Amino acid sequence: MPEGLGQAIRGTAEEIAALLRGAPDTGLAVPGSEWTVGEAAAHLALANELMADLAAGRERPYGDGTPQSLASANAQSLDTFGERRAEPLATMIADQAGAFLDAVARPMADGASDGPVPDSPLGPMQRSVLASYLLTHMLGHGYDLARALNRPHMLDRVRVSLCMPFMLSVMPRVADATATAGLTARYRIRLRGGEEFGVSLADGAVQVTAGAPAYRADCTILLEPVAFLLIALGRLNPWRAIAQGQILAWGPKPWLAPRFPTLFTAP
Repeated sequence: MPEGLGQAIRGTAEEIAALLRGAPDTGLAVPGSEWTVGEAAAHLALANELMADLAAGRERPYGDGTPQSLASANAQSLDTFGERRAEPLATMIADQAGAFLDAVARPMADGASDGPVPDSPLGPMQRSVLASYLLTHMLGHGYDLARALNRPHMLDRVRVSLCMPFMLSVMPRVADATATAGLTARYRIRLRGGEEFGVSLADGAVQVTAGAPAYRADCTILLEPVAFLLIALGRLNPWRAIAQGQILAWGPKPWLAPRFPTLFTAP
């Protein structure tokens, strides 16, 4: 795995567990969600268990990657798992993150240290990318829990950087076919003090390249890393980020910048 990713997974799980253990009431509503704190924590506990099973090579079907199927799978899993108390869920979140790291540390059957896992909720991916997916998922829901409990969130530039292998791999899969239809555009996305990547669109096809793109971009977008991840996960309105100076855009077609977040559905 990328350096620091395992530590970030363990640390994020422990910080979420600490949030829950300090929660006065798991029945509190999560802002912007239909879930309570207890339901969001239960979902995280179950998701960490799912990821640990996948990393260990066990088949765990979970939707077909579409938002509707994932929402249905989430609802089904919560219906059959009744735990909503803070302490058991905090322990399960941390323990299953540890189980995931233990599974990833073991060589695969062919002796390789990395390789494809049984299909994740968002399709096939290497175990190292699955680890990035796990971190991204925990950060999104950890942010929700922190807001619900009026506590500081755990997102920072370093952790966002460790989410990028997953984000770049999944972007073509979560592109909105209606939004991208008929659009030809070349974007250069830069995270302040961090990564950059290119996104080109033509005839409904979406191609994502890590690093500085070889082409001349129609629109370059510079974002604060945390704002980028929150927008990508549907937690931050892009216009609010623009108003706060967290996004800058330039190039021959800077008007393409506000359209960029609408081209994708939050994973």
